[in-house]
Amino acid sequence: MTHRGSRVLHVGSLSRVEGEGALHLSVRDGQVTEAQLRIYEPPRFFEAFLRGRAYTEPPDITARVCGICPVAYQMSACAAIEDACGTTVDPELRELRRLLYCGEWIESQTLHIHLLHAPDFLGCDGAIELARTARADVERGLRLKQAGNAILELLGGRAIHPVNVRLGGFHRLPVRSDFKALAEQLRRALDDAWQTVEWVTGFDFPDAETDADLFALAAPGTYAIETGTPHVLRPDGTLHSFPTPTFLDRVREEHLPHSTALYSTLDGRRHLTGSLARFAISGRWLSRTAVQAARAAGLGDPYEGAVCRNPYRSILVRAVEIVYAIDEALRIIDTYDPPPHPHVDVAPTAGTGHGATEAPRGMLYHRYLLDHEGTVTDARLVPPTAQNQGAIEQDLRRTAQSAICRQDMDDDGLTRLCERVIRNHDPCISCSAHFLDLTIDRT
Repeated sequence: MTHRGSRVLHVGSLSRVEGEGALHLSVRDGQVTEAQLRIYEPPRFFEAFLRGRAYTEPPDITARVCGICPVAYQMSACAAIEDACGTTVDPELRELRRLLYCGEWIESQTLHIHLLHAPDFLGCDGAIELARTARADVERGLRLKQAGNAILELLGGRAIHPVNVRLGGFHRLPVRSDFKALAEQLRRALDDAWQTVEWVTGFDFPDAETDADLFALAAPGTYAIETGTPHVLRPDGTLHSFPTPTFLDRVREEHLPHSTALYSTLDGRRHLTGSLARFAISGRWLSRTAVQAARAAGLGDPYEGAVCRNPYRSILVRAVEIVYAIDEALRIIDTYDPPPHPHVDVAPTAGTGHGATEAPRGMLYHRYLLDHEGTVTDARLVPPTAQNQGAIEQDLRRTAQSAICRQDMDDDGLTRLCERVIRNHDPCISCSAHFLDLTIDRT
């Protein structure tokens, strides 16, 4: 490593994140003066696609934004359009939506932990190498992912881009007997989820702390997934909330030259959404089983307001959230009584609707404007990874600065370290960003 001249490092393809992007570090006299997460994947233009479409179409269209978290897009779209049309969905149907969302949380968080993130802690380049030394752990992850997919297949019709979701509910409802085999699979999966908590608790976690505002939905009495209002936890411990319809007044987006994803600030400050934020804001509403898992993972007691701000330890929170999602899915299945109708009618109405849900990677916001015929005249989608860019770049700046000051890491090591910092946040780059090229400009 040298601090003279300039040097360019090329990372041909970073696996274990999803999408395309680059990182640029500028170092002057041993100081990191700039850290940019350069998201250069072509814009998706979904907001433009939606204009002129019928109000019934956004749940199916936006599901195609992402193959990993399609349910998040469907649920946020449904919430926003039903809000615009003044429709209230029956509690039984809301519970089924929550069950579907639990399936997505299980499969997505499991994918991240076992195949994308764990190799960083165990000195492996990827899941294939990890499977050679920790085969049982990888197989356990695959079983957990199958359990999540099973929920999506039963309720959604298929595991990727579900087709059974519609405004007001579902096209088809399951009967009680449909859940028998699934419940048995989930009970076995709960044991696997506990073993995953025990596994990741044994990892070595570097010291780190984000000073970004933590941003998540909260719904009193439950761990927010498919419903809730936005809450902000400041580094000084103050917590406040605001109504979902004011989201775009508080979360401002701007285009920066180095990113095709819009850069977000919350009240002019960096913010972080996702597992760390959910745990800090809503941890006290985890199920008893998940609270026990959090204590076992060394995260503290959620009932006493435990907060984790170390991005490396986010893998622990994700493991706890898998325990919660399975536990919650079993609760919903055990109390399931088929509603009289698979959906409630949603009549077209001129208006503006807002919807926000908690994708595995964080809060996802939708806003739609409809005319009197129910045609979409305008749409806004704000995905979690785009919101997290500022916090990720700050983490990169701090981590790179520390490594450069120590002078004990060559450029290859710094590249691996920066990749690891990004993977802590599990970015979904198709929703907004895939880390490919690292450029370090040193003078």
